[in-house]
Amino acid sequence: MKPLSIRDIIGPVMVGPSSSHTAGALRIASMVRNLLDEEPAQVTFTLYGSFAHTYKGHGTDRALVAGMLGLHTDDLAVRDSFELAEQAGLSFIFKPDAHTKTAHPNTVDVDVTDRTGSHLVARGVSIGGGAAELARIDGIDVHITGEFNSMIVRQRDLPGTLAHISSTLGNANINIGTSTLHRTRQGGEAFTVMDVDDPVPTEVLEAILSYPSVEAVRFIPADGLHRKPSGVDAPQVDQDTALAIFHQLDFANATELLSFCEKHDCPISTAVQQRKFALLASRGTSEGALERYLERVLEVMRASAQGPVRNPQASMGGLIGGEAAKLKHLEDAQAGLRGGLITVATRNALAVLETNAAMGLIVAAPTAGSAGVIPAVLLALQERHDLSDASLKNALKNAAGIGAIIARNATVSGAEGGCQAEIGSATAMAASAATELLGGTPAECLAAAGFALSNMLGLVCDPIGGLVESPCQKRNAAAAVNALSCAQMAVAGISQTAPFDEIVDVMLKVGRGIPYELRETALGGMASCPSCKMCL
Repeated sequence: MKPLSIRDIIGPVMVGPSSSHTAGALRIASMVRNLLDEEPAQVTFTLYGSFAHTYKGHGTDRALVAGMLGLHTDDLAVRDSFELAEQAGLSFIFKPDAHTKTAHPNTVDVDVTDRTGSHLVARGVSIGGGAAELARIDGIDVHITGEFNSMIVRQRDLPGTLAHISSTLGNANINIGTSTLHRTRQGGEAFTVMDVDDPVPTEVLEAILSYPSVEAVRFIPADGLHRKPSGVDAPQVDQDTALAIFHQLDFANATELLSFCEKHDCPISTAVQQRKFALLASRGTSEGALERYLERVLEVMRASAQGPVRNPQASMGGLIGGEAAKLKHLEDAQAGLRGGLITVATRNALAVLETNAAMGLIVAAPTAGSAGVIPAVLLALQERHDLSDASLKNALKNAAGIGAIIARNATVSGAEGGCQAEIGSATAMAASAATELLGGTPAECLAAAGFALSNMLGLVCDPIGGLVESPCQKRNAAAAVNALSCAQMAVAGISQTAPFDEIVDVMLKVGRGIPYELRETALGGMASCPSCKMCL
């Protein structure tokens, strides 16, 4: 699998309410848009699996239209995409198909015609945490993630075509990272998909198109998550050397991570930071990019936790809104639990999910549905323990390391593993981060993560009405408290029955055993309660 970066786990910064169903869907449509010659004029979205069941409640419909308009995942205008599409002259239709089986539950076919009359059909898959890929273009299987600059050539599968493409890029001093040929049959229709290091100028695309067997050429720029920031110099280390270092630090599991930390007598955050710096250097990007990103993450997390307390807003579906302000009123009245860590963490978690459900700006950590857990814990600890932002950024690195291990060896997608994969992963990440903030060792961090994840095993994903509102909001609060409790136990020296890696394996097995109706489809669990059906 591709190397997971901190941004893949703590991110994206996005408009809510769902990383898989909102951010991921937007990226699918954005990649399809980049395949067009002109602005899109008419598009039909056929939604399968979980998409078909929950596309309205998760804002998938608005996100898909926003992607076709060229909006980004962190643009609040995503909420107004239907109106913007009308102004732009883009017509759209949604066709939910809950019966056709697809390889992945978050799948959409995009049938689009641009203003020149050119037409194409692409299949996209949202693979979790806001990441997405194109799996098919005009009936030909492809694999395009949008992570790097990609060039797609539609051609006849004839001798000399690939040589022409490669030589044209070489003459333009554009390096090819990977190249894959997808074809219907020998000598038939084919696509060549290339990841390239730099943008491909229009004149180079035209030179490639001039070859007789080339029918079309498209360039899809990287989605922005991994591009080199402007005005930042690449580090001095050789990129090949940096890549070799990265492979040594690309921890496959918690056992490898702990071994490194103990050998070098460093916290988990330092190990994760060194891994990230090596990955950045291998891509020609400086270390400063990480710190700037984490500063923005903290800014967005803080705003999403504070905004609803001052200015409560109703959610898209109307199931939640105003809960964080009610808790603050209770605190101000010196009633209930008296202003302790749990009180603040609970309020923070509810607030972030209110922001998310109102299509506000949040940080998926690791998903949008679990976005409240980590900010709830870290911001509460900062308030009650007088911690610096620098300490919180290190805690985010720690959390990202735990999340990457879970994502690599199991899943963080509710559609694949139930809510245990989202809330469970988030509470494990928060527990480990909190343990480091409280002075715990790497072994104690992993113990806390193990406690927290094991407490969530079997938790189903059952959003009422398909909305990321209830029971999601209260589960974020419960998971935040769970994380703090587990950190306290770990720092006290309480041992875990099984190592973290084994618990992750168990979570994956349990997720596979959870019925389809209880994996983000809104068909079972709380979503099936008669009272819940009536409240929509």
